[in-house]
Amino acid sequence: MTEPQRIVVGGGHRLEGTIRVGGAKNSALKLMAATLLAEGTYRFANVPRITDVALMSDLLRATGSEVGWDESGPEPILEITVPGAIEPVAPYELVEQFRASIVVLGPMLARCGEARVALPGGDDFGPRPIDMHMRGLAELGADFETRHGYIHASAPNLLGARVLLEYPSVGATENLLMAAVLAKGTTVVDNAAREPEIADLCELLNKMGARIEGSGSSTLVIEGVEILHSADHTVIPDRIEAATYLAALGIAGGEVTVAGARHDHMAMLCQKFGEMGMRISPDADGIWAFAGTRLRSSDCSTLPYPGLATDFKPFLVAALATAEGVGIVTENVFSGRFRYVDELRRMGADIRTDSHHAVVRGVERLSGAPVKAHDIRAGAALVIAGLAAEGETVVAEAHHVARGYDDIAGKLNALGADIRLD
Repeated sequence: MTEPQRIVVGGGHRLEGTIRVGGAKNSALKLMAATLLAEGTYRFANVPRITDVALMSDLLRATGSEVGWDESGPEPILEITVPGAIEPVAPYELVEQFRASIVVLGPMLARCGEARVALPGGDDFGPRPIDMHMRGLAELGADFETRHGYIHASAPNLLGARVLLEYPSVGATENLLMAAVLAKGTTVVDNAAREPEIADLCELLNKMGARIEGSGSSTLVIEGVEILHSADHTVIPDRIEAATYLAALGIAGGEVTVAGARHDHMAMLCQKFGEMGMRISPDADGIWAFAGTRLRSSDCSTLPYPGLATDFKPFLVAALATAEGVGIVTENVFSGRFRYVDELRRMGADIRTDSHHAVVRGVERLSGAPVKAHDIRAGAALVIAGLAAEGETVVAEAHHVARGYDDIAGKLNALGADIRLD
């Protein structure tokens, strides 16, 4: 996969038409990890063709699995064939590139009774400790030792237990789910994450023969089974990608249908854009939205689902940068996730940060400038901010954007944007 080095955005173009979202990155990667639980061939539809999927494919190949695309039908299908015995190791050279790789820990432990997983890397926006993952798995009987940059885990006999998460961590919930499905007895996970991607994982696991109740709620009850089998599945739409395009509309103005988007998966964000002056509603194709004038400022706080996702925040900050008035954005999920603010300031944005707050005073127009993407969502936020800038905005280190978006330039250009890859 060839990755762009720079994304060049020309400002001043309204957006009109229909844009289709792909499958959810944050779901596809976890579904791929779940295949390690059972031998057989899995077929996944609606998988995004992005860098992180390619990285997870390489990680699965390192375990002995075969991964490839079947393009013989009307849409590409990701096909994964898992052997009867896997190598329960996630090597450093792959894991250090993306944090989602930590979710192979649970299925490896459940399937093999052991795992050796490098400490994860990925986007740089503050510490995201995996202590909760390990504490939860320890409740099921796993032992851990960390040395030479690897987590060494062993669990010859996982046993069901009641686990109370101190925070509804998505990754910890996913690892617990995938370990508990093969544990002996019943596991109850309280204060579980409720994100749509968790429900998508539960659906696949149940197709594989797992017995999970409470999907979509904060309490998950998993009755362990002795064996699972392969299954086929269609990945849910990417609500983060959909949010990117809705924010782009708010910044550039126009009328857009985001085809395939699930309004029920992003109701709080749609409500927030409505408060800011966007007309927005679900329709038969996805989400329809219209932005005729400059948006109004609003205060925003990130929270676990169903609140505003932390991944939405860079897009909201970009939209507030040209909105009328002053908005305060509060980050309650991850520390250190305001690095892109300095890049927006280079474009003329009036933003002050203090700890986990950002005060955004909207300006009528931004100015094109050379900027740098520090992570996936920050990079996308800089791209859409460029839609409201005079002149050209050049986003360097665009490989970050390619990790989470399949042809963001082509999709926005189809709506009338002026974006090219260098």
